[in-house]
Amino acid sequence: MLYLGIDQHRKQLTVSIRNEAGDVVLRRQVSTEWARVRAFFDELRRLAEPEGGFAAIVEVCGFNDWLLKMLTEYRCRETVLIQVEKRSKKKTDRRDAHQLSGLLWVNRLRLLAGQRIEGVRRVQPPTEQEAEDRQLTALRQRLGQLRTRTINRIKHLLRKHNIEQDQPAKGLDTKRTRKWLAALPLAPFDRLEMDLLLAQWKVWDKQIETLGTEIEKRQAQNATAVVVATIPGCAAYGSLALAARVGSIERFPRPASLANYWGLTPGCRNSGEATDRLGSITKQGSVMARFILGQLVMHVLRRDPWMKAWYGRIKRRRGAKIARVAVMRRLATVIWHMVKNNEPYVAGGPPRRKLRVGAA
Repeated sequence: MLYLGIDQHRKQLTVSIRNEAGDVVLRRQVSTEWARVRAFFDELRRLAEPEGGFAAIVEVCGFNDWLLKMLTEYRCRETVLIQVEKRSKKKTDRRDAHQLSGLLWVNRLRLLAGQRIEGVRRVQPPTEQEAEDRQLTALRQRLGQLRTRTINRIKHLLRKHNIEQDQPAKGLDTKRTRKWLAALPLAPFDRLEMDLLLAQWKVWDKQIETLGTEIEKRQAQNATAVVVATIPGCAAYGSLALAARVGSIERFPRPASLANYWGLTPGCRNSGEATDRLGSITKQGSVMARFILGQLVMHVLRRDPWMKAWYGRIKRRRGAKIARVAVMRRLATVIWHMVKNNEPYVAGGPPRRKLRVGAA
């Protein structure tokens, strides 16, 4: 079999191909223009047929989709998608592709068997449905951020003239306040900016409403999302976002595995006599999952007395920030149990299961 390492960029692919003996048989750059990239894969298929096919390894990036589909189309026996944790001080595209093909060849037996190897963080490509759900929820997050920026800019205009306290209601998102903002006398350019901001606000609201309808429809068809939605404060958007970033729960052998996958476990630098030197969380995982869990913390603490008491003990010892992150990590382990056993969220945790007769 041939072993293909690909360093992907917007305009070109840098490739390195090794044979079964580990020798490099081809190193080159390929343009991402459709005619040229297809010509390269046609050539690769001809070279790989007498060798028994080929396997490929690719670094994860934001535009892997078309390349992964093409590898499947050209009957790649195994596609290994990895996330590099350490960057080399001498980095070039040719060196990266050469190192990737070497990594695939050296660890070919373990990687092709789906086994883990040290120093390599393998990424599981999402299914088509999971990819669509991730795209929808990421778009919903961006729209929410744009709306928040627009509202903050409106607040800035009010504070500029010290008239924020004159608004007829406490919050800006009321019919009375919006009507007041539309008629508020301001300087010409401030009035122009206010009108544009109010128009943008309406656009964001309309788009979020349209997207919310689609999210609710897809969430109702996702069994994992329905279970996750039983967490206090977790509506269709949050539950679908988390479910799409869990995938198959069978990939995670232990509850802590899911927390580690989302980057919620603390890093460490233990050496010699120092055996308890823990640092901040690794953040090597889904930013969206951590964002949603951070939003759920306050809802859970209000409705789950046991979790609130546990949070309070950590807060007194370590502070509120570390305590909130601890609750996020605990929620990740709770989600693992919920999805694994298909059980809803229970405040204080479900009752302990009785041991079967004769069990040890």
